[in-house]
Amino acid sequence: MKKAVFCIAKNIEQAEHIVSQLKTAGFSNNDISVLFPDKSSTKDFAHEKHTKAPEGAAIGGATGIGVGAVLGWLAGIGSLAIPGVGPFIAAGPIMGALSGAAVGAATGGITGALVGLGIPEYEAKRYEGKIKGGSALISVHTESSEERSNAKEIFEEAHAEDISSTGESSV
Repeated sequence: MKKAVFCIAKNIEQAEHIVSQLKTAGFSNNDISVLFPDKSSTKDFAHEKHTKAPEGAAIGGATGIGVGAVLGWLAGIGSLAIPGVGPFIAAGPIMGALSGAAVGAATGGITGALVGLGIPEYEAKRYEGKIKGGSALISVHTESSEERSNAKEIFEEAHAEDISSTGESSV
């Protein structure tokens, strides 16, 4: 059964370390998602990629963002403005969930998108609060129990918080 393993990184440096470890362990850039607040206030970007996020939750489709090379390795990285929540940087499958039609005022922004990905609502609300507070949500798609164990071990060794896994829903 396909499952996703989630955790909270306390800051971007910890998120970069975790993503680097996942990459080293053989996880694909298409299987890793990261979501964190966009606190950039400068035009001096370390890495720039573009996204063509659908209208709705995503505003300003092609946006340069300031992230390190490790996070820049992820697929589909871009900046999102979520109505009523604020600017965020997202990469991987979570980008599609957040920029898709499922995210509107009625679904509750980040919480609605995370619930749509299969995360229980109480966990999604907790994750949203931590993300708004400056932490990063990291998710990795896994195909087997060995991959799940490996991802959880990487999260634990990096001292990530709120580690959990759930069955995946289609985005």
